[in-house]
Amino acid sequence: MTLLEPLLFGILLSFLGISPPGLINMTVAKVSITEGKTRAFFFALGATIIIFVQTFLALLFAKFLDKNPSIILLFREVGMVVFAAITFYFFWTSKKLKIPTKEIKLKSKKSRFFLGMLLSSLNFFPIPFYVFASITLSFYNFFDFEKTSIYLFVLGSGLGSLLAFYCYIAFFKKMETKAAFMLQNMNYIIGTITGLVSAVTLVNVINHYWN
Repeated sequence: MTLLEPLLFGILLSFLGISPPGLINMTVAKVSITEGKTRAFFFALGATIIIFVQTFLALLFAKFLDKNPSIILLFREVGMVVFAAITFYFFWTSKKLKIPTKEIKLKSKKSRFFLGMLLSSLNFFPIPFYVFASITLSFYNFFDFEKTSIYLFVLGSGLGSLLAFYCYIAFFKKMETKAAFMLQNMNYIIGTITGLVSAVTLVNVINHYWN
């Protein structure tokens, strides 16, 4: 495994995880449209700092689990179910996805940076997502839990998050009429990836019990 792999996997996973429309990225888009790109960037920066922390905590927890093979097997099975559920979610929402027309109310006018941190703190999805993802990557020898790999993966998760937020900041208004089509396709892509991961994990779990 090269040093580049954990960085690239961190970027890819965070970008895919944040790209689908949600409270945080739609708020980023709203701030960009109503208050300008600079304030939206500070909002995104605040959200990204929390993602740094969440990813780091997730990898520390995954590192502990990695030292316990029996627990790892259990988490692989749980992770398979989680990724299958995520696959179903993305394909299901792709059929019903609409661009939100309701205004997002922003109560804090003083600091978009801290508002980004607040909203990101309320989102606990990154922690189990990165636990399952890192354990899966480790099983296929794409990732290890050495300090350097953890730091690079965390850095990658921050860069991928900023990239996803930047896409909402820079292009959402320009592509608003085409956004539904693009987001539907993105959900299908992510759903396909998570579906393949769950399928491969299922095969490995079956092989484990079969042997």
